[in-house]
Amino acid sequence: MGKMAVAWGPMATLATEPGEDAFRKLFRFYRQSRPGTADLGGVIDFSAAQAALGTGPGAHKVVRSQLSVSSVSDHNAHRAGLRPVSKWQAYGLEDYPGFIFIPNPFLPGYQWHWVKQCLKLYSQKPNVCNLDKHMTKEETQDLWEQSKEFLRYKEMNKRRPRSLLEKLRWVTLGYHYNWDSKKYSADHYTPFPSDLAFLSEQVAAACGFQGFRAEAGILNYYRLDSTLGIHVDKSELDHSKPLLSFSFGQSAIFLLGGLKRDETPTAMFMHSGDIMVMSGFSRLLNHAVPKVLPSSNGKSLPCCLETPPPAVVPRDSVVECCSAEDWQVCASYLKTARVNVTVRQVLATDQDFPLEPKEESKRDITTEDSCHLEDKNSQVKRARLNPDS
Repeated sequence: MGKMAVAWGPMATLATEPGEDAFRKLFRFYRQSRPGTADLGGVIDFSAAQAALGTGPGAHKVVRSQLSVSSVSDHNAHRAGLRPVSKWQAYGLEDYPGFIFIPNPFLPGYQWHWVKQCLKLYSQKPNVCNLDKHMTKEETQDLWEQSKEFLRYKEMNKRRPRSLLEKLRWVTLGYHYNWDSKKYSADHYTPFPSDLAFLSEQVAAACGFQGFRAEAGILNYYRLDSTLGIHVDKSELDHSKPLLSFSFGQSAIFLLGGLKRDETPTAMFMHSGDIMVMSGFSRLLNHAVPKVLPSSNGKSLPCCLETPPPAVVPRDSVVECCSAEDWQVCASYLKTARVNVTVRQVLATDQDFPLEPKEESKRDITTEDSCHLEDKNSQVKRARLNPDS
């Protein structure tokens, strides 16, 4: 597999540091990039209008992806807050078989539900989050209730301490990923949210993966200075099933590389509502997020989040109405943040977890792990999990 991206503008003059591979070099370039400048001239934008016209950076590598329209009824798509699959745009990239990018297929206003769930419901116990290492279960029992007033009046008191939701970096769902052992296990499980499972099943079916089971989820909560290090998602025991990724809030740059880190990655924008599917060959590729991009004025929401949902949703919809009071909190949070949800199937049909020794060697969670978020002011190259940071 040849090089998957070329150097544009300032990138061509970026000096390589000693021992730095091609992926790390591009990661460093975009981490230091300045929005609104030529620095982002090489980033692919899959927005439907641009990609359909075959224009813009990297357009020669963009190809149409075929979806399984008949696998998802319009009714079930609507129940999940999605447009009919026949109305979706789906793209892939040459040299990346199995990679599918779907620019925002959500119905107007329906992202509000998924944002609210990520902040209000999925962050609750018994789900696991980064704050658990330094706080008791009682202290992290309901992050939303403890944070909503702080966020609601955020603009009026900019010198206030950060709320617990603003200190949240990750949450795990279903089979809880163990950051120490990098494994899942049968005895570390809580029920996977039924609404998110339904959404994931519809998207997977539309991409040709009927029968997909949402068994584990990792939610990453990005601040404007957060990055996600270079890594491969390989802990699931069944790699024949896709990895689904849902983005909400501020935009970010996503880097998709090869099987080895000496292959130059391809850069693309992820906007609110965008969905990515990594399957087949692309399922085990290196990837990372070097940059979250603030809105032009630094304190506004993406346009697709400005439209409220309808007052009434279908009776059997998994999407609930979001109150104005709840959205005020969500909007305040998202003005300087983004949330990414990844959903995986861990086990193949009829597969069980292998027997493991009861006592495994333990390592400190504060050591470097590229799957963790990293903040600019972090003392180590990963997200600081100390809730007082």
